[in-house]
Amino acid sequence: MLERMASTIAIIGSGISGLAALKCSLEVGLRATCFEKSDCVGGLWNFMDRAEDGRASIYRSVFTNACKEMMCYPDFPIPDEYPNFMHNTVFLEYLKLYAKHFDLLRHIKFKTAVTHIQKRPDFATTGQWDVVTEEDGKQKSTIFDAVLICTGHHVYPNLPLQSFRGIEKFKGQYMHNRDYKYPGDYSGKNVLIVGLGNSGADIAVELGRTAKKVMLSSRSGSWIMSRVWDNGYPWDMVYLTRYQSFLNYILPRVISDWLYERMMEARFNHSHYGLVPVNKSLRKEPVFNDDLAASITCGTVIVKPNIREFTETSVVFEDGSVMENVDVVIFATGYSYAYPFMDDSIVKNDKNKVSLFKGVFPPKLEKPTLAVIGLVQSLGGIPPTSDVQARWAVRVIKGTCKLPSREQMIDELNEEEGEKKNWFGRSETLSTDYVHYMDELSSFIGCKPNLLRLCLTDPKLAFEVFFGPCSPYQFRLHGPGKWHGARKAILNQWNRTIQATKMRVVPGHQESSSIVTLLKILFLPLLLLALFLAWA
Repeated sequence: MLERMASTIAIIGSGISGLAALKCSLEVGLRATCFEKSDCVGGLWNFMDRAEDGRASIYRSVFTNACKEMMCYPDFPIPDEYPNFMHNTVFLEYLKLYAKHFDLLRHIKFKTAVTHIQKRPDFATTGQWDVVTEEDGKQKSTIFDAVLICTGHHVYPNLPLQSFRGIEKFKGQYMHNRDYKYPGDYSGKNVLIVGLGNSGADIAVELGRTAKKVMLSSRSGSWIMSRVWDNGYPWDMVYLTRYQSFLNYILPRVISDWLYERMMEARFNHSHYGLVPVNKSLRKEPVFNDDLAASITCGTVIVKPNIREFTETSVVFEDGSVMENVDVVIFATGYSYAYPFMDDSIVKNDKNKVSLFKGVFPPKLEKPTLAVIGLVQSLGGIPPTSDVQARWAVRVIKGTCKLPSREQMIDELNEEEGEKKNWFGRSETLSTDYVHYMDELSSFIGCKPNLLRLCLTDPKLAFEVFFGPCSPYQFRLHGPGKWHGARKAILNQWNRTIQATKMRVVPGHQESSSIVTLLKILFLPLLLLALFLAWA
C-alpha cells in the first residue's frame, strides 16, 4: 500500500527557528500554519519590559554573539548597513524583513497558543496529529499531517535553589536572570550573580557600572572570547572554518587541546582572573564578552568560587570569603527545555532526557511526522542551523529523504552520547560541532558543498569555502533550495564585514600580498589532502 503523503503542517513558534521552518515548509509545497503566542515574530529577540510565563525573555542590552555574516539565513543576507554584531532591536528588524521578503506573515496566526498536541488514534498508519490551540479564550482542535516544534530552549528557567544551602533564610531578593531587564533598577546595591555564562557575564559587567558592589560566582570557570578577534575581524569569521575543522579532525587530541587552550589564552591569562575552566580541554561553549576582563582588572566585578551557604544577609563562598549585606542575587543558571503541550515520552529516552536523532527527530515514533527545530547549540548561528534542520525535516516528512531504522537511530544516539561526553563533558548536552553538524545534515539533503568539484571548476570559490568562514551561504550553493546569490555572497563576505566598521574614509595603502600568495600556492595540496583523509 502506498504511504499517504503529508500536505498540512503545524509550526509552533515564530522565532528564528519557526520562521525558517515556515519558509522551508512552503518551499516544498506543504500547506503550513504557524502558531505564535505573542503578537509579533521574533521569539526570544522580541524584548518585553517584563518576563511572561511561557515566553522567552531577554534584557534590554542583549547583542548577538555571532556576526551578521554568520548569523543570517543562508539565502537572505543581513543588510550591508547593519553592524557586524547587532543589538536585539536591530536583529529583530532583520527577522521582520525576512518574514516580509518571503511573504510568511499571512501564514502565521498571532496571539494563538498551542495548548496540546497528541497522536491521532490512527497515527501508526497516518502519522497525523491533533493540535489544540487557544485564541481569545476559545479552544480549537485541528488535524495536521505533521508538526514542527520551534519553541527554543530559553523559556523555562533552571533555578536550582535546592543546591544552595541556607537560601530559605536569605532575606534579600533573589531571581533568575530572565527577570533582569535594566541596570538602573540595581543602582547602589550589592549584587551577586551566580553562574558564568553569557548572561551572567553580561549582567555582571553592566551592573558593575551602576551597582555598589558586584560579585560573580562561578562553579567551574569558563573561557572568555571577545567578539573582536584576529586583526579586528569577528571571531567566528576567523575561527569557524573548514580548515580549522579539518585540523581538529586530523590532529592528535593532545595537540588539538594545546592549540585550543593557546587560542583561548591569547588575550589574557585566565588563571590570573580567576576564570580558567576546571577542565581546560573541553569544548564547552565559551563566554562571549568584550569587557569582563577589563571590569575585573578595574575592580567593578569580583570573581568568586562556588557558594557554600547563604545566611540572612550574606553569602559564604567555598574559599571561606564572605560577601556581606547582599541586596540581590541573580541566578544566571540557564534553562530547562520542556514541551508542556505534549507527552514527554515522545521526545525523551529511558533516562528521562530529551533524545533526538541528529537533534531533530524523536527516534521512537512510528511515523517521522514530528520534528524539533533549533534545539541544538553550537558555535555557529541559529538561523543557518535552523534552516538546514528545517529543510531536512520537511523532506523527511514529504518522503523525499529517509531516516534510518529505529534501531540504527538509537545506536547512533548512544554512540554520539559517548563522543559528546568526551568533547563537551556531558553526554546529554545540546552542544555539537557546527561545521561537522551542518555538513552532515546538508549531505542528507544533497546540498553539502562539493569541494573537489569546486576545486576543479571554481578554484577561487573553493579557496574561500575551505579557508574562509563556513558561512551560511555555503549551504545554499548547490542542490535543493539552491540560492543563485550564494557564490557572490561568499566572495564578498569579507568586504561587507569591513564596510560595517570602516565608516571613516582613510588613505589607501598597499598591503603585502606575500602571505596570501603563499597560501594560494599551498591551497591545492592542502585541499586534496583534506579530501583524501575525509574519504579514506
